[in-house]
Amino acid sequence: MKADKDTVLQLLKTAKGQIDGIIKMVENDRYCIDISHQVMAAEAVLQKVNREILTAHLKHCVKDASDPTEKDQKVDELIALLSKILQ
Repeated sequence: MKADKDTVLQLLKTAKGQIDGIIKMVENDRYCIDISHQVMAAEAVLQKVNREILTAHLKHCVKDASDPTEKDQKVDELIALLSKILQ
């Protein structure tokens, strides 16, 4: 992985903390809208993690691919991933 590990780990720990908080909210029968807001906040952090990882992948792994076949394969992988993300 070429993304900055410290940044990615900090974001993932933030998301983990948010998810732990959501679990407690559900256990304590908190208001549905409040829970939903926290779910959206956790999703936003995970999306940021994914952007960090994919940006680094483009800047390093795809850009530095040694031959055209390898580069094409990496581009195809990204296209497949983007089709899942953009559904």
